[in-house]
Amino acid sequence: MIRRIALLCLALALPAVGQTTLNGAGATFPYPMYSKWFSEYHKLHSDIEINYQSIGSGGGIRQVLAGTVDFGASDGPMTDDQLSQAKSKILHIPTVLGAVVPAYNIPGVSGEVKFTPQALAGIFLGKITTWNDPAITKPNPGVNFPNQPIIVIHRSDGSGTTYIFTDYLSKVSSDWQNGPGKGTSVKWPIGLGGKGNEGVAGQIRQLQGSIGYVELIYAVQNKIPYGVVKNAAGEFVKASLQSTTAAAGSVKNMPADFRVSITNAPGKDAYPISSFTWLLIPVQAKDANRGKIIADFLNWMLVDGQKLTTELTYAPLPENVVAKVKETVKQVH
Repeated sequence: MIRRIALLCLALALPAVGQTTLNGAGATFPYPMYSKWFSEYHKLHSDIEINYQSIGSGGGIRQVLAGTVDFGASDGPMTDDQLSQAKSKILHIPTVLGAVVPAYNIPGVSGEVKFTPQALAGIFLGKITTWNDPAITKPNPGVNFPNQPIIVIHRSDGSGTTYIFTDYLSKVSSDWQNGPGKGTSVKWPIGLGGKGNEGVAGQIRQLQGSIGYVELIYAVQNKIPYGVVKNAAGEFVKASLQSTTAAAGSVKNMPADFRVSITNAPGKDAYPISSFTWLLIPVQAKDANRGKIIADFLNWMLVDGQKLTTELTYAPLPENVVAKVKETVKQVH
């Protein structure tokens, strides 16, 4: 009896056997969605913990290349040069669709402001400097804009949200394409930096006369007004699940590696600053057990996880994309 009690005490004192912790890092754009998924998956598998650091897409790419995490995350696909530096083949696994919105804090203006591509490029190039500039007032008849300087807010860290926004600006403005260009980090002509979508949203809330770009859920959660944007078909479209899905529907032939841009998509219902976001998954995990867990999580995410997207203002992956991604996940081991 005493021996049984001693063994029981010893068992209680020992840590749980078989606990596995996966570490990931990267994009802030899908962070609210990933937090929800990792929490829900842990409820189903109490022996598995997935830690995710929301440090920006640039950081996620660097860490997955360095092998310091089990997976990375980015809203801007890795370049061929970056992929060539990887110790193991890295897969781009699309997870959800999101939208980047021009969010603003304009004194006396609370409604939706209409932005043309030319106005957005002009503002972020520093060529449009006051809120009552004709490039802003003309598409917004009846809105009383103040004669107030525009304060531009952009990301200070390497960011997939920046990649999406600058990818869009490069498509609609030759001045932007030939100037700052597109990337997770660019040389901004003007403005103040904020770290993460959270940092940019916080600056916009604090600074009257400001404008910045954030992922849709950060504008919604922080109750910051955001504008409608004129798309490639000439329609002013508000970011929503439907308009983001419409942008994804423009991709007729999804590339095998899923590295695709859907900014400035054709179609009258498409929101023009939309994007897939990706998990960066090494084909060969650090060990076979981790590879099995990662593959299992990805398959759960592609089915059950997609049902949770709309409550957090992300659009689910199109069904034809899910089918292709499931085949790709089979490579992970």
